[in-house]
Amino acid sequence: MRSRALLALSVLASVTLLGACGGPSNPVTESSTYPIPTEDVVSSVAVDPAARALLPPGTTELTLGTTRFPGVNNLPHIGEVPEGTQVGLDVDLRNAVGKALGITWKPEIGTFSTIIPGVQNGRYQVGQSNFGVTKPRLEVVDFATYLTDGQAFVGSERSGLTEVRTLEDLCGKRIVTGSGTTFQQILEKGTAQCTSKGKPAYTVQYLDEQGAIILSLQNNRSDAYFGPTLSLRYLASKVPGTRFLGEYSTTLVGFVTAKGSPLAPAISRAVNALIERGEYRRLFEKWQVPSSAVPRSEVNPQAGF
Repeated sequence: MRSRALLALSVLASVTLLGACGGPSNPVTESSTYPIPTEDVVSSVAVDPAARALLPPGTTELTLGTTRFPGVNNLPHIGEVPEGTQVGLDVDLRNAVGKALGITWKPEIGTFSTIIPGVQNGRYQVGQSNFGVTKPRLEVVDFATYLTDGQAFVGSERSGLTEVRTLEDLCGKRIVTGSGTTFQQILEKGTAQCTSKGKPAYTVQYLDEQGAIILSLQNNRSDAYFGPTLSLRYLASKVPGTRFLGEYSTTLVGFVTAKGSPLAPAISRAVNALIERGEYRRLFEKWQVPSSAVPRSEVNPQAGF
């Protein structure tokens, strides 16, 4: 996994990650090839008694199912600097939530498609991997929301695509996305938008590794990538031969827990404590994505699809 991701990242070696993040209020540190914002907005977070009281008595550690993304392609959500340290908004958020709950996380690495089943069967107590709130997921897990993200398209410059407003714009094109994702659900439900009008259907390839997806675009094996808006805006601005084609929709994103678990209300209360104290806002300012912040965390909000 690492070798293919690093190959794709070679095109990024001379560019600046989140270049506008510099300045005294949001310092950056240079890694071997790129700067990462390092403002500390987590260590000062205090326990929120109300959130702590919602946990099962004696809880000091929670097992967290999450995913690993070497390199910087998946920022601002999550990435990994060369020395192996995970960085990103998702990392800062979970660490701040952990401090507000008065617990430590025990991270265990899975894949996007295995974390929710792992939460269901008890392998993980909590899952976090940019899971959008959808009706099928609400049937099997509980959510505690913490941001909004969109579903967007990045295209190869050789694809002929300049903008995507509806799935009909993709007719006859080769689309790549992650398996077991919201993006897969949307694409599968929308296939008739082409064939019902006598147009050729789009085809979908499923790849779970960001480096492989980028190579697929650059090598003209796919025409467009359907993925999270925050990461795709960054990707299109840094990867030669790609362009941002537009945002298709938006979705609330949350931590996932087992159905009926007391953990979702506790996590939601912890997020709201961060919001009320201003720490949450500082996290989103650090990663330059304030528009993705939510006014309040919810447990199991209504899903659009």
